[in-house]
Amino acid sequence: MAKADAWGAPDETAFGRRRQARGAGLSGNARLIAEPAYRRLLAAEPLLRRSIPTLIVIFLIVVAGARFLSMMALRDDVERNAKAILALSAGELVNSLMAGATADVPFATASQDLLERTSQQGTLSRSHVIVLTDGNFRIVAVSPQSTGWQGQSLDAIISGGQPLFMFGDRAGVMDIRIGGQDWLAAVSLADDKRAAAAAMVPMDAVFADWRKTVSLNVALFVMTAGILIIILYAYFSQAARAQAADGIYLEAHERIDLALVRGKCGLWDWDMVRGKMYWSGSMYQLLGYEACEAMLSFGEVARIIHPEDGDLFELANQVVAREVDHIDRVFRMRHADGRWVWMRARAQVVDPEAPEIQMTGIAVDITEQRHLALRSEAADQRLRAAIENITESFVLWDASDRLVMCNSKYQHDNGLSDRDVLPGTAREDLEERMVAFASERRLANVNGPRAGATYERQLADGRWLQVNELKTRDGGMVSVGSDITQIKQHQDKLMESERRLMATIHDLSLARRSEEERSGELVELNRKYMKETERAEAANRAKSEFLANMSHELRTPLNAVIGFSELMEGRLFGPLGSPRYEEYARDINSSGKYLLGVINDILDMSKIEAGQFSMDREEIDLCPLIRETVRVVSLQAAQKSITVETQIAEQMTLFADRRAIKQIVINLLSNAVKFTGQGGRITVRARNASGALTLSLEDNGCGIPKHALGKLGRPFEQVQNQFSKNHEGSGLGLAISRSLAELHGGALKIRSTEGVGTIVSVRIPVRRIERLAKAA
Repeated sequence: MAKADAWGAPDETAFGRRRQARGAGLSGNARLIAEPAYRRLLAAEPLLRRSIPTLIVIFLIVVAGARFLSMMALRDDVERNAKAILALSAGELVNSLMAGATADVPFATASQDLLERTSQQGTLSRSHVIVLTDGNFRIVAVSPQSTGWQGQSLDAIISGGQPLFMFGDRAGVMDIRIGGQDWLAAVSLADDKRAAAAAMVPMDAVFADWRKTVSLNVALFVMTAGILIIILYAYFSQAARAQAADGIYLEAHERIDLALVRGKCGLWDWDMVRGKMYWSGSMYQLLGYEACEAMLSFGEVARIIHPEDGDLFELANQVVAREVDHIDRVFRMRHADGRWVWMRARAQVVDPEAPEIQMTGIAVDITEQRHLALRSEAADQRLRAAIENITESFVLWDASDRLVMCNSKYQHDNGLSDRDVLPGTAREDLEERMVAFASERRLANVNGPRAGATYERQLADGRWLQVNELKTRDGGMVSVGSDITQIKQHQDKLMESERRLMATIHDLSLARRSEEERSGELVELNRKYMKETERAEAANRAKSEFLANMSHELRTPLNAVIGFSELMEGRLFGPLGSPRYEEYARDINSSGKYLLGVINDILDMSKIEAGQFSMDREEIDLCPLIRETVRVVSLQAAQKSITVETQIAEQMTLFADRRAIKQIVINLLSNAVKFTGQGGRITVRARNASGALTLSLEDNGCGIPKHALGKLGRPFEQVQNQFSKNHEGSGLGLAISRSLAELHGGALKIRSTEGVGTIVSVRIPVRRIERLAKAA
């Protein structure tokens, strides 16, 4: 209670329902919003603000009028000076001409000399034209000579200058036109009117400098007006921006208040000297109390803080003693409904140098994060326990190649201690501390480089590991190492067996040489048997042709027998009268179908042996073809609960005869289903290797004895044992399949173990088939 009295005794009123006014001297707690800047700017001197555009316009008009009057006065001065120069020049020229003209010097020569001297003196500009004429105003000399007026009549060249020719100096300087342009001209006549002098200049040349001055003054005026307009625009623009900025400030203030409420956080201000604390409305809402404008006492806040999470009085003493200048604490506060809410409070001393200490900060509700952290910690512990108990070595790296976690198996395999595998250790540093591998080799990954990397490593103790490294979604790396020591030992034994096999092959090659010597002896005997072989082949062809013809003859009546037996079995024309007749009809139908199948096999075999089987090669998508044939035999397999599994890539093509390939697969699948027991399994595989397609069918049926494997594939050959005595057939299925494979340039092989199962492989060289197709 002593502490509560020191920091402000708690009010007797219920917490959160106080309506006392706040202390008047608390800096930072007054919720005053400054008047918008644009209002202060526009409110000052409203009359002056409204008169600024008018004053600027009047100023511009005064400046423009003054400059206009000045320019017009300058123009008059320029014109008077130009006229005076022309009048003086004309008079002086005629006087000089009359004084220099003598009987010894011709008039034309004296005129030309006078013009040259005048030009050299430089009293007139290049734009002036000086003309000397005789009494009839015919031009005797002209400067510059480029005008081309020499010898012409001056009164014919000049328009509107008659007073000049009549009165001379008394007419003064007049405006004339020469060639459609305005000129100033002065003419002076000699006393005896035997000669005349004229001085002229174009109007454009007279006012050229004046126009430049006007252009410069106009440019300066436009620049001045533009600058003043820009200043005026900037003035009003700044006022508009200030208004917009104040609007943004008010909107941001409202958004901050809304964000505090939605973000489950509140603002608080702690006056350490007076022991009072201000809470924002969102702070009251977090804890479920009714918001009030009054300041909270120190004791009221201390009562709702969990006693196990720290002492608010002790913290206040540390701040007052200036031992700390900021706060970052996690503690529990009692909610209005009685439960505890986890809060994280952060605050900073506003001015550490001020005599009165005041702290401002924010409090965030972290109850959900706290519970989530506890659940995540439990899940992390379970995950670490699972990783620790697996038999493989495991290590996880982050995106910066720093250690995240590993198990003890990884430490043991690489000779690392607990201090070496601290989280955050760089991978390069950790690899330097590992025990060196005896050997390491990277293996090819069938899924491509993006699927990760696979390494085969031999440890220093002789054990072998296969390490698979995979990229994680966050850019890290996970590595799992499996012990493959036994597999490597088996591989070594296999290599030893392979070496022994190579030695045996060498011995067989020697034996082969001796057999080749003996084969020479058998060549002669072979020649003797050639004729007999040809006879046998001729007889075989005759037999095949006979069978082919007879098969067609037999199929027609058999189709009739099967058709009529089906009619009888289906009772199309009424009942048969006796159940035994129905059984006989079914027997006739099944026997006819069986006999028809045998005849079809004989016909196919005879066509192949007679060379009448046509091949129509095309690009075949193998996967749909295999699935179609599996569906054909699926009913027979389902009756015996046999599982048919296919392991064929989606994209696998073959250039061959579709009908022949389909017949090969159907024959092999039918044999597999026929000789596989109840609940058996059949697997169909296909792969491309060494430029050839290999199709394999594996079953776990009765199998074939070793001594009977040589008979299989021959026409009409069947193998009988205790597992196959009840199966009927012509014995041509394998023979037809082998012959069709050989027509494609391939071969058919059979591997079987009695009582275990049978594997039949058909190999068709792809490249050779393509060449045959091109040749055809």
